[in-house]
Amino acid sequence: MSPVAEFDVRQTVISNSTFGPNEIKQIQHAISADYGNFRTLRDATNELAQQSSRTPAASARLGVAQYLIGRYSDATQTLSNADGGALTNFYLGKAYLALDKHAEALKAFESAERSGYNKDDVSLAKAEALRLSGDAAGALKLLDGLSGAVEQTAEYLYQRSAAVAALGGNPDEVVKLLERAIDVDPSHPGVLFGLALENDRHGNDDYARQLYERAAKQFPTNVGTLLNLGLLYEDIEHFERAKQCYLRILDVYPNHERARLYFKDADASRDMYYDEEARRRQDRLAQILSVPVTDFELSVRSRNCLQKMGIMTLGDLTRSTEQELLSSKNFGETSLVEIREMLSSKGLELGQFAATKWQEEPVYEATSMSDDERALLDRPIADLNLSVRARKCMVRLGLTTIGELVRRTGDDLLECKNFGVTSLNEVREKLTLHSLKLRGD
Repeated sequence: MSPVAEFDVRQTVISNSTFGPNEIKQIQHAISADYGNFRTLRDATNELAQQSSRTPAASARLGVAQYLIGRYSDATQTLSNADGGALTNFYLGKAYLALDKHAEALKAFESAERSGYNKDDVSLAKAEALRLSGDAAGALKLLDGLSGAVEQTAEYLYQRSAAVAALGGNPDEVVKLLERAIDVDPSHPGVLFGLALENDRHGNDDYARQLYERAAKQFPTNVGTLLNLGLLYEDIEHFERAKQCYLRILDVYPNHERARLYFKDADASRDMYYDEEARRRQDRLAQILSVPVTDFELSVRSRNCLQKMGIMTLGDLTRSTEQELLSSKNFGETSLVEIREMLSSKGLELGQFAATKWQEEPVYEATSMSDDERALLDRPIADLNLSVRARKCMVRLGLTTIGELVRRTGDDLLECKNFGVTSLNEVREKLTLHSLKLRGD
């Protein structure tokens, strides 16, 4: 039997046995090997919390366990009243960091170092706190000051890659650091997430999905890993797998708004697809609608009129009404009958898809706009910092600039696969920050 299988998560949490970095790593490995152990950890944590009287050492154990199951506020309160030891202060810092309380986290890490916690581990934690507080330069400076074996660890290489990326450094350097880190520790969750994200951004969906899957097996799992993996599963219509990703987030963060909304979208999408015969009919119709009118023997008058009106395919005709054709110069009843017969031979009618006709995009008059306004519309959509789901929709629609985006309506975006109301609201909020709106809003 393997060591992981023999390890008892519950007893490690509730007993008075030794509890330190090694035991914490064993708990994490046990959950990585079998996610069912997360529930065991949660139940044991609740059991320990219900004890009426605890020693300071037991409070330290409880606080670390609360941190591991994602109850960061509870962890800070418990650890602040524990034994004040090195382990206590280190995990107090990590809990504060998870709550985005960077100054408090740095103070706790300093206390952990003074109490004798591993200096290199503290330095790496402080570097992360500095970076997340917005001081990426300070983080990199701290990392530059480290030397020896720590420089070859996956955590050091990961923190360095994150600092370089935050400073807008060379993307190739970021990837090289991550690749070096993965060679050192193929299971480091942060490194796997970083590499997956780089591939995700460059459209390497299959490889990104493999890396996210590897990262998702580790504990604690980055929330971004589970969100992005769920989205990639949705892209290949594996909705049940996507739901499991979102449920894992909700297991730890029951009120996580984005995970709840994504779960709802994935659950609804499960039944949206797959009437295979309907899809085949839709594909056949699309092929017919794309047939050019020049494939048919029309009179010169009819052909010239259609050309002048910009009608190139059968689909264009189905989106045009009889009145629109008759309003064209030299187009009379004879030509109308000819067009009707042509469409009828393919099972189509004039105007049957007139309601879906693309509205003419508004033209932005450059002369009436300021230099700043023109520059804003020319900026890439990436500058809006959209979520992965919204960003993928932009790619599918071929939109690259903010100006191209604001020419679309909300309904246009909702037609994009896996793009729901949540993503639409996100796009609207981002545009509002720049005093912009979608067409029709």
